[in-house]
Amino acid sequence: MSIVLEHLSKVFGGHGVVSNVSLEIADGELFVLLGPSGSGKSTVLRMIAGLLDSDEGRVLLNGRDVTGLPPQKRGVGFVFQHYALFRHMSVAENIEFPLAIRKVKPAERRRRRDELLDVVGLVGFEARMPNQLSGGQQQRVALARALAHRPEVLLLDEPFGALDAKIRAELRRSLRRIQGELGVTTIFVTHDQEEAFELADRTGVMNFGRLLEVGPPMELYLRPQTEFVATFLGRANLMVGECASDSVRLGSVRFPLDNQITSTGGERRVQVLFRPEDVAVRDSPNVLAVPLLGKAVVEEAGSVGSLEKLRLRLPPLPGVRPISPPVPFGVDSILVDATRSQDQARRYPMEPGDEVWVGVRRIHALLHPGLSFLLVAGGGAGREAAVDLGGEIARLAHARVTVLGLGSKGSGVAERLDRVRERMGSGLAALEIRHSSAGLADAVERETGRQPFDLVIAGRPPEGAVEAAEGALGRGEHHLLVVPEGSSIPKSVLICVAVGEPGKEDVHFAGRLVRHVGARATILTVLPERSADPARAQGERFLAAAARSLSVLGVQGETRIRKGRVLDQILAEFREGKHDMLVLGVPLVASGARASLDGHAAEVLKEVRDRPVLLVRSRGSE
Repeated sequence: MSIVLEHLSKVFGGHGVVSNVSLEIADGELFVLLGPSGSGKSTVLRMIAGLLDSDEGRVLLNGRDVTGLPPQKRGVGFVFQHYALFRHMSVAENIEFPLAIRKVKPAERRRRRDELLDVVGLVGFEARMPNQLSGGQQQRVALARALAHRPEVLLLDEPFGALDAKIRAELRRSLRRIQGELGVTTIFVTHDQEEAFELADRTGVMNFGRLLEVGPPMELYLRPQTEFVATFLGRANLMVGECASDSVRLGSVRFPLDNQITSTGGERRVQVLFRPEDVAVRDSPNVLAVPLLGKAVVEEAGSVGSLEKLRLRLPPLPGVRPISPPVPFGVDSILVDATRSQDQARRYPMEPGDEVWVGVRRIHALLHPGLSFLLVAGGGAGREAAVDLGGEIARLAHARVTVLGLGSKGSGVAERLDRVRERMGSGLAALEIRHSSAGLADAVERETGRQPFDLVIAGRPPEGAVEAAEGALGRGEHHLLVVPEGSSIPKSVLICVAVGEPGKEDVHFAGRLVRHVGARATILTVLPERSADPARAQGERFLAAAARSLSVLGVQGETRIRKGRVLDQILAEFREGKHDMLVLGVPLVASGARASLDGHAAEVLKEVRDRPVLLVRSRGSE
């Protein structure tokens, strides 16, 4: 293998930007590293080049461990997004520069320069200065310069990002040809899916610093294994349905199974993917020789080049939860994206408002990840209660569980973890036992950096509950359930929300958790004492939408509006309603920032000592 990455990790400012990335790239392969902005792909590239040191892991190039070597000794060529040409040098001087600093003789430099000018299509431009070239021409010079010293590995960091669409397309074709002719192993970083499909022998998809999937682009498009890849690589219709041994069910419709996702046997929840081109749309069900989803209304219709794009609205399907396209908050229908050829669009025209029948030609089933819990086990009674309650909820939710034991080796933590393993028993999707001698905040941060969790469940300490909660929330994307001693499965949950985007996240995650325990829910918002009628009307609309969103998840919810001081009204409703658990949002200032429990969340956590409190990181405020 030309490139081998072993468990690469990088932390900036205490925030993990690359987490445990391992990858092998074959000789002569053009590998595209794809992901959204901030996913860590450029950081990986810079660690390979030696422009950044890795905190953990190794980089091997052609069998050499280059982890500790400077960039000039790694044998790599690097092309940046913004060319990075020397403005005071001509095209010829820019291309020759890597050879000049390596003391290559002038005649050899000129010969190599002329070879590369021919390869990149710039013969006759050698005397020009960078400011006399177009953006595409400057990037060709940058590519020639990166290839001048015959690197074993070529690294390109979003090289076409600053160029217009036509020039990008031309340069992609040129790069594919040049890379094939020279046979140089190449990693190309981009967030552009079209570039990945056109260039890559294989593609790796990254998100939040993790390498999620690797494979040929069309394989990842047609048969992804994760929700993120399914929805990131092109438009996707993705829903949660049921799977048996030989079929997948969406509502009352059954589809044949295309893989062995149910090898464990029995029915289970799965994610069902079908692409817009897999959707058949006609004005009569009799002409659709494919399984029917039902009768829909055309919401949107528009043309993009050779395709017509449709967005269709279906009524709710029993037991089906839509993931993509996402439905607006408070809407219980299902949206479906479809594409048709212009020939089909002309023969069977459809306009917004038309009623049509929707069928699906092909589906792909993904293993539904469900919820993932990190249970913190310590020496105190509260932390043991957290493990007990967390284990019960995990069994009901069929969640994946990691139990994190805190304590030094001589503190009896190993024995406690053995007892925890016995108590957890069966009924979990997965169980892993981990140990850390670090404090709560550091231990949780390391675990959530190693793998993502939906929920951290920690016991309420006798003192310092606010500080402990802030530490357990850390810098991750997870939520936190604080559990006091003596807690049991809740039967009634109070969800406290502010009207607006953060409140939607509170409702959504609380609903995902509450549906598994079978509790009833009350959704509360508190308005100022002297709030005007429009504010109350807005609150009522928001709460009605929240109740509909819970109903989609199978949770029956009622709503309350109270006026007065927020803390007083939350506590009054919690006690008068005899609720067993309280849910409260924790808005964050910026992505990756440590959660702060100043204000209502800190006050509530201090007052509610005998019931679990769920703190939801409200990303809608970021």
